[in-house]
Amino acid sequence: MTLKETSEVLNNFGKYVVQQSRSNLTKAKKGGGSLYNSVRYDLTEEQRAFLLDFLMEDYGTFQDLGVKGAKPSLVKNGKQKAPSSPYSYRSKRPPLKPLMEWAKMKKIRFRDKDGKYKKGNYKTIGFWLQKRIFAQGLKPSFFFTKPFEKAFKNLPKEIGKAFALDVEKGIILGTKD
Repeated sequence: MTLKETSEVLNNFGKYVVQQSRSNLTKAKKGGGSLYNSVRYDLTEEQRAFLLDFLMEDYGTFQDLGVKGAKPSLVKNGKQKAPSSPYSYRSKRPPLKPLMEWAKMKKIRFRDKDGKYKKGNYKTIGFWLQKRIFAQGLKPSFFFTKPFEKAFKNLPKEIGKAFALDVEKGIILGTKD
């Protein structure tokens, strides 16, 4: 028996989660990058069982769930940005090179009290960002979690209906597999 209807429901679920996740990244001004382009799903059917995988860049889970900072008091007016995250900084700091590249891409520069540019290159800005992220952590965005949980609420009903249709079609057509 082929489970065409059930497969379609799971494909729609995967498409919805990916589309909404990408939409959330765009709204957070993180669209179009490597994380945005890497969010996808893979549905496989093996021996009448379905396997649905959601895939993205490794750092996507850190962006989604946030990272707990090591010690917020290391920076002035520091606060914990992700107190309930399963991830945390302990001794290893975030990588410097991507922070430098990000600052350069966004054209971030230090300014003095009068608004004039201060001395300091992108390596200096990268070190500053690295220290703040290490101390305070990364705020969770839930760009993936929210659409997944929203779609997952309706999934049992939809799969039940689809599976019933597949069984009904199998009985009517008299398929034996």
